[in-house]
Amino acid sequence: MYIHERYNWTDFFWDSKKVVLKLGETRNLQGKLLGRMETLGFDLQNEAMLSTLTMEVVKSSEIEGEILHQQQVRSSFARRLGIDIAGAIDSERHIDGIVEMMLDATQKYDQPLTKERLFGWHSALFPTGWSNMFKITVADWRKDMKGPMQVVSGRIGEEEVHYQAPHADRIEGEMKKLLDWIENEVEIDPVLKASIVHLWFVTIHPFEDGNGRITRAITDMVLARSDKSVRRFYSMSAQIRKERDQYYAILERTQKGNSDITEWVLWFLECLQNSFISTYEVLNKVIQKSEFWQQHSTTILNARQQKMITKLLDGFTGKLTTSKWAKICKCSQDTALRDIQDLIKKDILRKEAGGGRNTNYELVNDPY
Repeated sequence: MYIHERYNWTDFFWDSKKVVLKLGETRNLQGKLLGRMETLGFDLQNEAMLSTLTMEVVKSSEIEGEILHQQQVRSSFARRLGIDIAGAIDSERHIDGIVEMMLDATQKYDQPLTKERLFGWHSALFPTGWSNMFKITVADWRKDMKGPMQVVSGRIGEEEVHYQAPHADRIEGEMKKLLDWIENEVEIDPVLKASIVHLWFVTIHPFEDGNGRITRAITDMVLARSDKSVRRFYSMSAQIRKERDQYYAILERTQKGNSDITEWVLWFLECLQNSFISTYEVLNKVIQKSEFWQQHSTTILNARQQKMITKLLDGFTGKLTTSKWAKICKCSQDTALRDIQDLIKKDILRKEAGGGRNTNYELVNDPY
């Protein structure tokens, strides 16, 4: 029996003693992080927020098996937030859609969450009306025309059903109850509320596709209400991505249990605490990046060098070689080598230890 098949299944309860203790720890870490962020200058706050939002969208999509172009995501956020960044590039329509959804959820966190607003988010996620090779119902609840909504894994013919969602004819009523609760429940701590909303929405699974990403956007919205701020400095999705196996395991156990959600709430709060800790690592990289450009504010760099240094500071994928430099900057390998040798003289780049068939290069002070 799935949890939603039980009578009054949304009458959730939990072990107050355990949850209150964990919630207190979480709130304390949250307060310390937000206080630390307040000490940063406006530009560093913007850079930290841009890094967090980019990571939130990229990792939320990774959880669903979709790999997004990180620089496109970052550029899309920067354009919409009015933040000037080096190396900005054009972004694809579907990336702009998920960025717009995330900004609507977090920048307008205090606006009511309605059915129409959710439909707008869903439409932004699937601007063409297709999910990969499949035509789907967009901006409306799922219809279950091809059978029940199931979460499955495994090869074709050897599928394992992990969860089966409520029938489509229940969605309207179930979602009305959830949306009313989100807007009118004021006695529960907002962070605890975020954990409940996450479980509640993903259990209803109201859309034909995109439920996970929309679940995490709603979670971010409720957490923004707990922060009372449009500035996002921690990424729950990035942490869930790291703990994905645990996430699906605890979710499956809870959805096959009763309305006692103690185990789920404690896991959610622990995951949130871990996201705060990870944020300090991101913050350190942002500060190191700022310090780098301050240190080299008078160093003469051409446009290609500025572009590649920015990529390295943002986290370059793989090894940097002259051929990669030439390809990215659309120049000859001789020009790339001259650019690199100039940066070595200026103590910005160095050859990686070990060597091999190809010479690889790295920043002298690599934040990664």
